This record gives sequence, C-alpha cells and structure tokens, in this order.
Amino acid sequence: MAVLHATIQYKPFLVSLLILLVHFHITEAQVGVCNGQDGNNLPSSQEVVDLYKSNGIGRMRMYAPNAQALQALRGSNIELVLDVPNSDLQRLANDTAAASQWVQDNVSTATYSTLVSNSFPPSDGSFDGAAGSFMGPIINFLKNTNNPLLVNIYPYFSRIGNPQAITLQYALFTAPGVVATDGQLQYRNLFDALLDAAYAAVEKAGGPNVEIVVSESGWPSEGGADASVENAQTYYTNLINHVKDAGGSPRRPGKAIETYLFAMFDENQKNGGAESEKHFGIFLPNKQPKYQLNFN
Repeated sequence: MAVLHATIQYKPFLVSLLILLVHFHITEAQVGVCNGQDGNNLPSSQEVVDLYKSNGIGRMRMYAPNAQALQALRGSNIELVLDVPNSDLQRLANDTAAASQWVQDNVSTATYSTLVSNSFPPSDGSFDGAAGSFMGPIINFLKNTNNPLLVNIYPYFSRIGNPQAITLQYALFTAPGVVATDGQLQYRNLFDALLDAAYAAVEKAGGPNVEIVVSESGWPSEGGADASVENAQTYYTNLINHVKDAGGSPRRPGKAIETYLFAMFDENQKNGGAESEKHFGIFLPNKQPKYQLNFN
C-alpha cells in the first residue's frame, strides 16, 4: 500500500498511480475491497470469495496473481482488478510474448508511483518536473483508449502528517460545514480535496476527460496516531455513503467515484512502514467484521 505523505498546506502529496489496461466504463458509484494477502492467518481463497459474496461486495482488487483465488472467483460475478507485480514489470515490458501470455493467464494492470505537486488549493494540483514528462504520455494513452487512471487516496496519512492544519473531522467526513474553498468550489472533506487535486493534475497533463478510480482508501484501527476502531468505523461508513451518494466531487459533480477500500483483512506480515499498516482490515482474519458496513 502506497503511503500518502500529504498535507493540505501547499506541499506535494504522494499517490500511487495505476494504469488500468482492461477497458471498462464507470457508469455508477461502486465500492470494492482490496484483497491483500500479506498474512499467515488469513482464510482460504474460497472462504474469502464467499465472504465477499455474503457481504454484497462485488469488486475485488488483488496485487498479484494467485491461482487458488482466481479459481475461487470463477462464476462468482465478482469483478477483479489484478496488478502486475513490480518484480514482473521489466520482464513483461521487454517481452511482448510473455506479456500476452500473462494477460491470457490473468487480468493485467501496470502500476506507477509519482508526485502530485501543489495540492492546495486542489485546482493547483499538477505533475511537475520529472513526473510531468513521465505522466504526459500515460495520460495521453488513457485519453486515447478511454481508460481511467487509478489513484490511491489516504486522508489518514494526510491528517497524521500535518495534524495542526488538517482536522480529524475534515479527514473523517464529519466537519460541520465548509472547511476549504478553491474559487467557487467548496470542500467539506479531505477525500474530495485530494481527489480533485489529482483531477487537476490529470487535466493539466492533457486528459480533461480522463476519469479517476480510487484504487485504495482506508483508515487503520490501531498502530498509530488517530488509529482506532471508532475512527475507522466512521471513515469507512462515511466514505461508502459518500461514494454511493453519487454526487461526485466539487470538481467533477455528478461523476461516479468508483472506490476500493483497503483492505479486506488485517495483514500481520506487512513489511516496513508504520505498525498501522497491519491494521487496515475491515474484517479480522477469523472473518469476523470489525465494523458494521453496508455495501448494498
């Protein structure tokens, strides 16, 4: 999971940018859940798929091919976004036949990370310097193929990175009124502000009609500042409601925000990063829910 070291005070924030290479249209608000597998106590693949189905979760993101998981997904009607592991990217980029075979065997996405600079106000968001030259061709490709850009958005990391400037309420969707203005646009939550900064950057890179899919967003239940079951319950509940409301963001009103929650389970073998990285699950490894969430 990429970490957003974002602030809202004219500092760049880090997002993980992913290019989806399988074509789909964003027609309505959808909520999926990322299926991370960095744990030694997680349920079987079939149990995981059954848990998705029993909770009405119709979309899954996985970070690498897993034969058992792919088999369990057959006939489930769960839509899948599957990443190409970083270790395979160079090989597939240099070997067309291998890349074609990979797509036949799985479902393919390629991942990239870069900086969106000048994130406040959101309309100042841009890909600067090396990021600009790197992202230009990518945005052009997405525009020409009518594909979306996948962006990880974490108000949690923005909040703990600059707690003096970013209130907990703004990060949790619970601010009582408008917190930030950007010209005629008004922001009541940080999620929309970060999303619109990414949209501004995409527009300046030549993709005014390129859609964004929020490929990860979540809040940890322990392991760091502001990490608690109560805060996580509030964040996930409000995020789901915000996305399902289909009101879009201030910069893209009325546009469905397809969003993937991170993650299905706590992952006790997460390496590196803060302790909170292990506690983003909306379910415990024993399949018991941490929170009461409604995906229907």
